[in-house]
Amino acid sequence: MAYSGGPMTEAMYYVLLALMRPNHGYQLMHSITEVSNGRLNMGPGTLYGVLSRMQKDGLISLVENDGRRKTYEITLAGKQALQVEYDRLKALIQDSWILEEDARNE
Repeated sequence: MAYSGGPMTEAMYYVLLALMRPNHGYQLMHSITEVSNGRLNMGPGTLYGVLSRMQKDGLISLVENDGRRKTYEITLAGKQALQVEYDRLKALIQDSWILEEDARNE
């Protein structure tokens, strides 16, 4: 089943962010930790499951396979999906203005 939009998992979001620059698996795990400011440490099992699914969905593509490591990059569809998710997350924050208002009134 192809990716049909809607909310992404945190793992999907950070994999796409990290793949704004092509990466291979081991390097990608470190990039995800970096782009998440250390909040997310993804293990190989989770990473390769997400990569497999995202490749099938056309969000990423395999650009090199030297037999030892596979290098992936984000596709145009992946960039578009990432932008849609980013906009959705920004809207969630903007819609939460009431929390800040409530905190000011305490």
